[in-house]
Amino acid sequence: MVKSHNMTMLVDFYELTMASGYFESGKKDTIAYFDVFYRRNPDGGGFAIAAGLQTVIDYVKNLHFSEEDIDYLRKKGGFSEGFLEYLKNFKCTCDIWAIPEGTPVFPGEPLITIRGPLIEAQLMETYILLAVNHQSLVATKTNRIVRAAEGRPVMEFGSRRAHGESAAIVGARAAYIAGAAGTACVKADIDYGVPATGTMAHSWVQVFGDELEAFREYASQHVENCSLLVDTYDVLKSGVPNAIKVFKEFKPKKMSIRIDSGDITYLSRSARQMLDEAGLFECKIIASNSLDEYLIRDMLVQNAAIDSFGVGEKMITAKSEPVFGGVYKLVAVEEEGEIKPRIKISENIEKITNPGFKKAVRFYDKKTNKAMADLIMLADETIDETKPYKLFNPEFVWKKKIINDFYVKELAKPIFKQGKLVYNERNTEEIREYCKEQLDTLWPEVKRFENPHQYYVDLSEKLWRLKNDLLEGHNFK
Repeated sequence: MVKSHNMTMLVDFYELTMASGYFESGKKDTIAYFDVFYRRNPDGGGFAIAAGLQTVIDYVKNLHFSEEDIDYLRKKGGFSEGFLEYLKNFKCTCDIWAIPEGTPVFPGEPLITIRGPLIEAQLMETYILLAVNHQSLVATKTNRIVRAAEGRPVMEFGSRRAHGESAAIVGARAAYIAGAAGTACVKADIDYGVPATGTMAHSWVQVFGDELEAFREYASQHVENCSLLVDTYDVLKSGVPNAIKVFKEFKPKKMSIRIDSGDITYLSRSARQMLDEAGLFECKIIASNSLDEYLIRDMLVQNAAIDSFGVGEKMITAKSEPVFGGVYKLVAVEEEGEIKPRIKISENIEKITNPGFKKAVRFYDKKTNKAMADLIMLADETIDETKPYKLFNPEFVWKKKIINDFYVKELAKPIFKQGKLVYNERNTEEIREYCKEQLDTLWPEVKRFENPHQYYVDLSEKLWRLKNDLLEGHNFK
């Protein structure tokens, strides 16, 4: 696991000015509740995949202000010595709950809930959003691409197009969690155990006198697994014929060719025919070159002879929709030991928040173990699994859904208790396997790329009435 770094100062400056204001106004010990959630699935999809929790855990464990940090704030001005003294002894004492990485999630659900002293909870906003937004976005995009490949391995090739070194490393991790077979990024392997692999670039072929010489030199050094890039000059006139010659000469245990340009569907079919005619039935064909889920799907519909894919920029940057849109909102404060809900109101309906200390639960069909619906409810609410449950949705009274023969699971798990880690951290392989298992609980209709089935996510009646009361002006001071 990667060594933690102190990212306390990776924070929007207004978090510090608010923290100072809370300190000076005597509100620093006020207990507040914040929710992290998102409002819309990327690419018009039916769900997203939660990711980034491990990065958040590493961040929270290492929260502290160094002497250099304090000196910087003193020089900036606007902060009292009392506040700076407070920051010298700063540490996280919050309670944090989160939905585990790899879980399919839906808009509005609390992915992470933070309860703790106002200054602490406020200061964590920027980094937590950064981690969850980026990695959930990459994981969600990757899974779309992986599903389009219909079981064929998909490698993450995007480091050189990622938005910075951290994005390349944790992006590769998020991609692997969501189903990518591995990465080209060596640092992601070192830090997170994401299998790194790679062969050659066009420059290797260009360095040598000719393509055949380049292939022979490479094959002589890779007799266990030899993969040759065949499109430097001409795929069908020289690339594949030269690869066939070299494979027959060196007889590597595993062999493949990679096509990185041109009409890959046509070229792959032609290359497959040439390889088979040469008796190299076991030779695999890899495709790369600015691929995404739609291109991969179309290539396979057109009977492309491709065994695996390498995907770069459109995966690591989620190029089609590169913003996840997660937000971090205050939902309650404690006054004299009682939880007082708070709500943000907007003329934009989707920006009106769900108030109060909440949890999300998922209903599963007892017979199929498929997910049936999710419910966002207040933390003290319970569900009787022995009785039919009627989902409450006042906006669609004619579509009320009654659920029978179900069992329920709370989605979020305790992560920190009073600042101490209580969660059993999983390694990357375990999270990847968990993600696969959880995705299998979704019906295929929810996984469609276009016009996916709308999965039920409703508010409990108690939560809806609380929200409605606040919207109507009740309970405001």
